[in-house]
Amino acid sequence: MGYLHDGHVSLVNRAKSDNDSVVVSIFINPKQFDLTEDLTGYPRNLQRDIKILEDLDVNFVFVPEVSEIYPENYATYVDVGEMSRKLEGSSRPGHFLGVTTVVTKLFNVIRPDRAYFGQKDGQQAVIVKRLVRDLNFETEIVIVPTVREYDGLAMSSRNSRLTEQQREAATVINRALSEAIYMWESGVTDSVTLRRTVEKVVSTEPLAKLDYVSISDVDTLDELNNVYSEAMISVAVWFDNVRLIDNKVIGGNRLE
Repeated sequence: MGYLHDGHVSLVNRAKSDNDSVVVSIFINPKQFDLTEDLTGYPRNLQRDIKILEDLDVNFVFVPEVSEIYPENYATYVDVGEMSRKLEGSSRPGHFLGVTTVVTKLFNVIRPDRAYFGQKDGQQAVIVKRLVRDLNFETEIVIVPTVREYDGLAMSSRNSRLTEQQREAATVINRALSEAIYMWESGVTDSVTLRRTVEKVVSTEPLAKLDYVSISDVDTLDELNNVYSEAMISVAVWFDNVRLIDNKVIGGNRLE
């Protein structure tokens, strides 16, 4: 959606290594924001983004107007069902209806051989993979590992909205996920215990307010009672009016 950072750069570099031509779309999609203030406050700087993409030698940048994507009296949406109403879908009703609709439209316009998504938005990656499978898109979905700051915070455009104190506090997210991974590697398979581990670590940071913790199947997003193989542990945390998400895969390095 723009306001590019090194996480986006990693997607572009991976795409360049795999393909002859690369198209980058920049579109702040109003249909996936449940709060008007979140849409209004979302960071944006198109000139800066285009300069970054020029330096990366991207072939094309697609920057449609809202009216081009959603013309007057627009009425058609793509719904991926129950998996889009879990986790982020529960906290942000209608969010994934906007995501899957705009992804479908962009795929129809650009017709990519491959499309690249970051693991940081883990649920989105899983849902887009299901979308492509169910609608028979001839597009390969490539999931690229999360890029993190020096202190473990997952890179996000929303990080720019954090105060200095909130930015320091936000490192609690990675610490909480890492502690849960450590517990699992030490033999704890009970999801309740793993969730409580995350909750306990996040609660040590006064500026952090936990929205949810999820431990789910990496393909269906169904919540798991026990973790014996790969699972995705996901969190959403508020820092005043800035909401950050992150995830790690238990028993694996990434979503394939």
